[in-house]
Amino acid sequence: MKRILLLFTLSILVASCQQAPQKVALNWEEAESLPMGISNNAVTAAQVDGDWFVYTFLGLEEGKTHADVSDFAARFDVNKGIWEQIPGVPDGTGRLASTTETVNGQIYIFGGYTVAEDGSEVSTQEVFRYDPDANSYEQVADMLLPVEDAVSLVYQDRYIYLVSGWNNTNNVSNVQVYDTQTNSWSHATPYPGPPVFGHSGGIVGNTMVLSDGVQTVVDEGEQIFMMSPGSIKGEINAENPEEINWTRIKQHPGQARYRMAAVGVSSPVEMVVFVGGSTNPYNYNGIGYNAKPAFAESTVFAYRLDTEEWVELGAMPTASMDHRSIARAGDEFYLVGGMVNDQRVTDLVQKFTVELESAN
Repeated sequence: MKRILLLFTLSILVASCQQAPQKVALNWEEAESLPMGISNNAVTAAQVDGDWFVYTFLGLEEGKTHADVSDFAARFDVNKGIWEQIPGVPDGTGRLASTTETVNGQIYIFGGYTVAEDGSEVSTQEVFRYDPDANSYEQVADMLLPVEDAVSLVYQDRYIYLVSGWNNTNNVSNVQVYDTQTNSWSHATPYPGPPVFGHSGGIVGNTMVLSDGVQTVVDEGEQIFMMSPGSIKGEINAENPEEINWTRIKQHPGQARYRMAAVGVSSPVEMVVFVGGSTNPYNYNGIGYNAKPAFAESTVFAYRLDTEEWVELGAMPTASMDHRSIARAGDEFYLVGGMVNDQRVTDLVQKFTVELESAN
């Protein structure tokens, strides 16, 4: 009887050890700086002849006025450690708050907004496909609804989801799905709200995780911009990519953030990592809608899909904000440009790798 109890106890201990999740850590370093400072830029990565390149498109230059809304584009050769400027989008129009994704070796650039001399802003609906091999663009099907400051996510190396975002005068809850194989758009299950812009998110497999952003409320006829704390998980139906099962999840550590950088990580554990951002929502010049300067945050956290829990992952070397996303090049993750404290547009490039922490 004692032997049976001992074996039973040992089996429980072994099972507990096997189920204990391993901790992860981010290892940071600086990469080669951009040719110029750029913020609110759309970033991604792609392979050309087997070599990884990191790409940046559009954004805001150092002057931070309407005249500094840029069509700047460049690519970084990861192996050689060299940045090279490439042609900008075909219409030559600078945009802010665009987003970009790589699917099947092709890069797609979505939306954003233009800023006129009088300060008026217009959401754009154009979509451009950039061919990294040919270093050339072509315009593809316009999105159904022009959006900016949306989150873009890739599923099955075919579908690109644009989740919520701003459309000219207000936020929208639309989730638009672009099928890269048919060059066509459809609507998916709407974002469960409140609709936001400047939120952040990533995807692993069929599971999205999104957090925060800015919602609008009307107070005595005036539109007020305010942080929208909250985290949401969406699971795409493998049989129907237009169907998403949305559920509210526990909120991440710390205060809500605006324009964090985020990315899905599939190895060594499945999680969505969120980096930097600001706790004070701001206009494109880095000054808050409350007329107070916004400051960058340095803390990093992630939502682990295996444990369904948030974990804190320390701090990035230099706090930064005003990001669209993080570019994954192989096992390296690149944070390109952005704003550092004092609302300064930067040429800084920070990168990290994800590793399991030593048990010792």
